[in-house]
Amino acid sequence: MGYTPSARKEALAERWYVIDAKDRILGRLASEIAYVLRGKHLPDFTPHVNMRTHVIVLNADKVRLGANKMETKRYYWHSGWVGGLRSLTARELNERKPGELVRKAVWGMLPKTRLGHDTMRRLRLYAREDHNHQAQKPQPLPERTVKAT
Repeated sequence: MGYTPSARKEALAERWYVIDAKDRILGRLASEIAYVLRGKHLPDFTPHVNMRTHVIVLNADKVRLGANKMETKRYYWHSGWVGGLRSLTARELNERKPGELVRKAVWGMLPKTRLGHDTMRRLRLYAREDHNHQAQKPQPLPERTVKAT
C-alpha cells in the first residue's frame, strides 16, 4: 500500500503574499485569495491543516463589481429584534467599511469551520498602497496554473 504524506502545521514555513486589488473584479479576486489562503497552490496541500499562508490585499476599497452591482447588490443583516432587518448597497458598505466587500467575498468561499475562521485571520486588508508587513518579505500572489472548472 502507498503512503500519502500529510502536511504538519509545525513543519510548514509561513508564506506571505501581496496583491493589489485596484480595478480587479471582486469575485475573481476573492476566488484567487481564498485559493491561496487555503494553501491549494502548494504541492503538499492538506485539506484539514492550516497551511500557514498569509495574503495582504492593497487598495481593497478600489475593487470593481460588474455592470451596476455597486448600486443594486445589497448586503443584509438582522439585529435580532422585531423589524430589525437592515441592508446596505455595495457602494454604501464600501464607503462605510473599506475592504469589507473583499472580506465578505473571501469568507463566502472558505469553509465555515474552525479552520475557515483561522484562515480568515491570515487575510490582511488595506485601503491604501502601503502596509506594515515588509519584515515578512511578501511575494506577489502566485498565478493559478490550473483554472477551476
